Amino acid sequence: MPRGERELVRDGSPLVDFAADLRLLRTKAGTPSYRAMGGTAHYSSTTLSEAASGRKLPSLAVVLAYVRACEGDAAEWERRWHALAAELNEGRAPMTAEDVSGAPYVGLRAFGPDDAHLFFGRERLVAEIVGKPQRLVLLFGASGSGKSSVLRAGVLPSVTAQGKTALLFTPGTHPVERCSVLLAAKLGVTAAAVMDGWRDDRALHRLVAQVSAGEEVVIVVDQFEEVFTLCDDEDERARFIAALAVAANAPGSRCRVLLGVRSDFFAHCSAHPALADALPDGQVLAGPMTAEELRQAIVAPARQLQLTVENPLVADLITQAHGRPGVLPLLSHVLLEVWARRSGSRLSVTGFQQAGGLDGALSRTAETVFAGLDEAQRTLARTLFGRLVALGEGTEDTKRRLTVGELGDAPGLAEVLEAFTAARLLARDGDGVEITHEALIRAWPRLHGWLHEDRESLRLHRRLTTAADAWESESKDSGALFRGMRLAMTLEWAAGHDAALAPRERDFLTASRSAEIAGSRRLRRLVVLLSVVSLLAVTATFVAAYAQRRAAEQRNTARAQVVAEEAADLYPANPQLAVQLALAAYRLAPSAHTSDGLLSTLPLAVVRQDAEVLSLALSPDGRTMATGSEDRTARLWDVTDPRRPVEIAVLTGHTEEIYGVAFSPDGRTLATSGFDRSVRLWNITDPRNPVRAAVLTGHTENVHAVEFSPDGRTLVSAGWDRTVRLWDVSNPNQPTEAAVLDGFADVLYDAGFSPDGATLAAVGDGQGIRLFDVADPRRPTALATAEGHDGGVYELAFSPDGATLATVGDDRATRLWDVSNPREPAPVATLNGHEDSVYSVAFSPDGNTLATAGDDRTARLWNVTDPRHVTGPDTLSGHWDAVEVVVFSPDGRTLISGGWDRSVRLLGTDVAETVAHACDHVTTAITEAEWERYFPGLSYERPCPA
Repeated sequence: MPRGERELVRDGSPLVDFAADLRLLRTKAGTPSYRAMGGTAHYSSTTLSEAASGRKLPSLAVVLAYVRACEGDAAEWERRWHALAAELNEGRAPMTAEDVSGAPYVGLRAFGPDDAHLFFGRERLVAEIVGKPQRLVLLFGASGSGKSSVLRAGVLPSVTAQGKTALLFTPGTHPVERCSVLLAAKLGVTAAAVMDGWRDDRALHRLVAQVSAGEEVVIVVDQFEEVFTLCDDEDERARFIAALAVAANAPGSRCRVLLGVRSDFFAHCSAHPALADALPDGQVLAGPMTAEELRQAIVAPARQLQLTVENPLVADLITQAHGRPGVLPLLSHVLLEVWARRSGSRLSVTGFQQAGGLDGALSRTAETVFAGLDEAQRTLARTLFGRLVALGEGTEDTKRRLTVGELGDAPGLAEVLEAFTAARLLARDGDGVEITHEALIRAWPRLHGWLHEDRESLRLHRRLTTAADAWESESKDSGALFRGMRLAMTLEWAAGHDAALAPRERDFLTASRSAEIAGSRRLRRLVVLLSVVSLLAVTATFVAAYAQRRAAEQRNTARAQVVAEEAADLYPANPQLAVQLALAAYRLAPSAHTSDGLLSTLPLAVVRQDAEVLSLALSPDGRTMATGSEDRTARLWDVTDPRRPVEIAVLTGHTEEIYGVAFSPDGRTLATSGFDRSVRLWNITDPRNPVRAAVLTGHTENVHAVEFSPDGRTLVSAGWDRTVRLWDVSNPNQPTEAAVLDGFADVLYDAGFSPDGATLAAVGDGQGIRLFDVADPRRPTALATAEGHDGGVYELAFSPDGATLATVGDDRATRLWDVSNPREPAPVATLNGHEDSVYSVAFSPDGNTLATAGDDRTARLWNVTDPRHVTGPDTLSGHWDAVEVVVFSPDGRTLISGGWDRSVRLLGTDVAETVAHACDHVTTAITEAEWERYFPGLSYERPCPA
C-alpha cells in the first residue's frame, strides 16, 4: 500500500532532489512511519508519502507539515519550496484569454459547437450516440472523459446539420426553469408563461410539439448530475425527469433526449424508473480513448493551423494518457500550455517539460495564480473555491455554479476572481462564476487539501447558504429560519468564519437569532404563567419525572458509547478490563455502536509479530495462515484451532518487505512477493518444512501482489513497474512467463482472477479498474476500463459468483461494480464510512458479507446480499494502527485482519456465539474504583461473574 516508497534516483531534476531531501530529513528523524507522522502533521499517510514521491510539487502546507513532523527547519524549507516553485514555473504568468486567441486547443473548457473544426478523436462515439435507435439516451463517463465536448462539439453539430432543432442546457438548481427559458425563446413567449403550463408530466411533450413544427427536436442536457447535486427540490427533480422521459417516449413523439451523466451517478439514475427503463439499451459509455484516437486529438487540431507536434511528444502523451480515466482535461490543458511555448510552428518535448508535464501543468497554473495573491486574497480564494465545489455524497466532488448574489462583497474578492478567470481556471458570465472543469478539483493539491480539511465546515456553510436562499425565496418567512441546536451550531461556526459569510447569510443568521430570542422570551413568560397555576402542579411533577428519566437514558447512552470506544482502545494493554467495560456498555445501552465496541474486544486470538503485517492469506482448507511482514519474512501458522494459532515455519530469502502472499488452490504451493522485485514459490506440502521451489524475475520495481488462478495453473503478479505478469506455474519448480500486460498509467497495487478464471482485473494509481480476458493466459486481451475512484485503487475482490467486483482506494470509498458482462462493467453502489484510505477488501465465502479495512484503524462489515441495497457497516476497532489486510476463512466462520500495529486478529463471525463466550477468559473482575472511573454515578455491577 502507499506506505512503501518506490526507489528514488537523483537525476539532476530539482523536483526529485527536493523529494530526496525530504526523505533524507525523515531518515535523520529516525524514519518514523507515515502513519505516525500523520498524527503530528494532521495529513493522511498517503498525502505525506506522495509529498516525497518526486512526481509533482506538493503544496507548501503539506511540505511544512512533513518537515515539522520530522522536526526540521520550517523556515528553511519554506524558502526552498518557493525557490523550487519559481524555478518550475520559470517566472511565467498564466496565459490569459487574449494569449490563447487562435490556439488549436481549448484548455480546460469543453469544446463547443464553434470548436467543431478542432474536435477530433471521438468520431466513433459521436456516431454511436447519433445512431442509437432509442429516443432517450444516457451518455455515461467519468469526470474528464470528454462527455461535454462530445455532446457540444460532436453530437450538436451532427444533428443540426441534419436540419433538426437542438436545445442544449445544464440543469442547474432549477432544471424546469432552465428548460422553460430555452423553450420560451423558441416559442417567442415569456419563460413565466412556459412554466405556468408545466403542470404535469406531458407538459414538456406538448411544448416540444409546438417547437418542432414537424421536425425532430433534440434536447441535450449536459452535466445531468446537477439534477442530483444542485437541485434540492425533490419534487422538481422528479417532475423534470418524468417530463423528459414522456417527451422522448410518448406515442408520435418528435423529440429525442440525450443526457450527459457522470458515471458515478449511475446508481442515482437507476433509482428513477423513468431513467432505469432506458438502461441498458439506451446507455452509451464514454470510455478512455484508444491510442489512435488520442493521436488524432493531439495532432489533428495542430495540423489545422499548419503546426506540427514532435513525434516523441506525441508518443509520450499517448503513453501517459492511454487507458487513464479523467485525463482529457489535463491533456487539453497541457497541449495549450505547450502551444504557448511553441518554437516556430513546432510543439516540442521541451515545451512540454517547461509546462510541467501532463500531471503538473494544471496544478502549476493554479499554484502560480495563488502565489501571486497577497495573504488576505489567499484567504478569500480558499473561501471562494469552497463555495464553488458541491461536496459528493457517495460520489466525487463536483463543480458548483455560484450566483452573483452568493459571491458577497468582500474587499479584494474582485481581484481574486479576475486572477483565476484570466488564467481560465474560472469561467464567468453576467450571472455568476464556476470552475472551468472539475479536473481542477483533482489536479490541484492545494484545493484538494482545502476540501479534505474543511469538509464538515463546508457542509455546514452550504446548508446555511441553501437555507438563506429558501428564506429569501419565501419572502423572509420566519418559519424558514434556523432554531435550536441547528442555530447554535451555525452561530458557533460563523463566529470563526465571519469573512466567509455573504451579506444575505448574515441577514439570515441575524433574523434567526432575533426570532430565537423572541421565542425564548415568550417561553419564559409562559413558564411564569404556568408556575402560578396550582392546578397544574401535579402535571408538572410528572413532566419533571419524565424529563429526568429521559435525561438519565440519554446520559447512559452517551456514557455507554464513550466507554465502548475506550474499551476498544484499551484492549491491547488490558484485554480483561476492556472486555468487561465493553460488555457493561452494551448492556447499559444496546446499540450498533456499543455492539461494535464489544466485538472489537472479543477476538478469538491475537498474534503478535516483531514487524508490521503487510500481507495475509489462508490455505484452502483453512488450517494454515501465511503472513508477510516488514521484516522481510513470511511466516506460516497452524490455525486449525483459531483460538490458539501456532507459528510453524519462517520463510526467509526476500531482501525487502513482503507485500504479497497467496496459496495455490491445492494448498501445496505458496507464492510471496515483495519490494525486492521478485516473486518466490515455496513447496509447502509439509507446512512445517517449506522448501523454496523457484524465484520469478522480470519485474523491474516492487512487486505488490500475487494471486493464483482458480485452476492453479497460472500466477499473476502486479508491480510498480506498471506491468502485470502472467506466469505458467503448472510445474512450480519450473515456472515460465506466459504474458506481460503493460501500458498502464502508473504503479499497480493489485490484480486478481474472477472465480471462473476467465477474467483478470488490475488496479493501481491513475488507471481505473482494467479488465482483461485471460481465458488463454498466453494471449490476454483488454476488455474494458471502469472508472469512478478519485485517487489510487489499492485492492479488489470478486464476489464468489463472479457477478460483482469490489474495489477500495485512497478516496475512502468502497465501490461495487456489476461485472456479469466484463466487457461492460457498470457501477452498482458506493459504500462510505471509512475516515481514511481503504487498503483491503474481501467477500465472505457465501458472498453475503463484504469486509473492508484501512488507514482509519478499523475493519468494517457490510451486508451485500443485495449489492444495490447495501446495509451496514458494523465497525471493528481493535487495531491501534492502520489495518493493511482483511480475509475470511474458507468456512466463513472467522475474519482475520493484519496491520501496522504488528498484530493479526482472528474474530469469530457468529456474533451471538462470540458474545455468549465474552467472559470465558476473564479471571480478574473489574474493581469498584475502575467501575466508578468509567461509569460514575452508576451502581457497581460486575459484568462477568467472579
